[in-house]
Amino acid sequence: MATPDSKPPPAYVTVSALDGGHLTLPERLFVTDADPDKRSTVPSLAFLIQHPPTNLNLVFDLGVKRDLNGYTAAQRAHIAQRQPVLVSPDVAASLRTGNPPLDPARDVDLVILSHVHWDHVGTPSDFSTATFAVGSGTLDLLKNGGGPLYPSELFNDDELPAQRTVEFPPVPSGGVEYDTEEHETRVPEPTPAAPAALSSLTSKLPAAASWAWHPIDGFPFPHALDFFGDGSLYVIDTPGHLYGHVNLLARLGDRSYVYLGGDCCHDPRILAGDKDIAIYPDGKGGVRSVHVDTAMARRTLDRLADFIHDAAKEGEVDIEVVVAHDGVWKEQNRHRFWPGTL
Repeated sequence: MATPDSKPPPAYVTVSALDGGHLTLPERLFVTDADPDKRSTVPSLAFLIQHPPTNLNLVFDLGVKRDLNGYTAAQRAHIAQRQPVLVSPDVAASLRTGNPPLDPARDVDLVILSHVHWDHVGTPSDFSTATFAVGSGTLDLLKNGGGPLYPSELFNDDELPAQRTVEFPPVPSGGVEYDTEEHETRVPEPTPAAPAALSSLTSKLPAAASWAWHPIDGFPFPHALDFFGDGSLYVIDTPGHLYGHVNLLARLGDRSYVYLGGDCCHDPRILAGDKDIAIYPDGKGGVRSVHVDTAMARRTLDRLADFIHDAAKEGEVDIEVVVAHDGVWKEQNRHRFWPGTL
């Protein structure tokens, strides 16, 4: 019998990888010392996260749209530079491969997007009863863009269902300061959730869910959000790549975690220290990277790399890091795709 001073047992989630299509990346735009002609077709990984205490099903990222005509004209022009693009199987089809199969419209309760670049937004209409959660400023970004290098034409302003989408709160004042001078970027503003979206969210999450940013004891992340309120899944604020970019830290066991890194980097060799973020001409007389704020993206990566190093050295936790476009990880871990687990 539990006593008033006893702590509840630790909670865990199960995580399964999902296919989300493929795109082709010119290596010279993503890593230093690259072969200028090398192009790699890589996955856009998504993940099914199941929370046994509540029986909730959550999907992290949605990959590439099943129908490329669902993108804006400017997006399609960009996608033409990323061919070949493979749209099948997409996330919805991947979910249906389980036993029993999961119906995206009926069985997925929540969707978290790491960010809203075209290769992560997928087909939101497949998830017609899910509540969507996105980083602060995302809805403004979809509508108004983020400056000359991130114009509104590269986003779809009705990408997400307004009555079922909630932004995570902004990090505390002073926590993130973007460099708006380098490329005259526009930092999007937070958008309050519609009452229906808040009602949808609160009806699904446990009462203990804490949607406030705090550090995690023993972890180097200054801004983490305890999504279910039981320590099983943390949303990590990871600025630098795109406004509203978030990662997830999922607890799989007593000392076992997986860190889902989205686009914190596009090549695991950067995280390992073997490569750096590529810098290239921006077409406007300056230089840029694939990140909205390169220095901030590096700081985010440095924090994650230090965490991995310290975890390996101290041996207190086992942590696996998976970024969205790691083709080697996919080929070596097919058995961990749904209905398999990490």
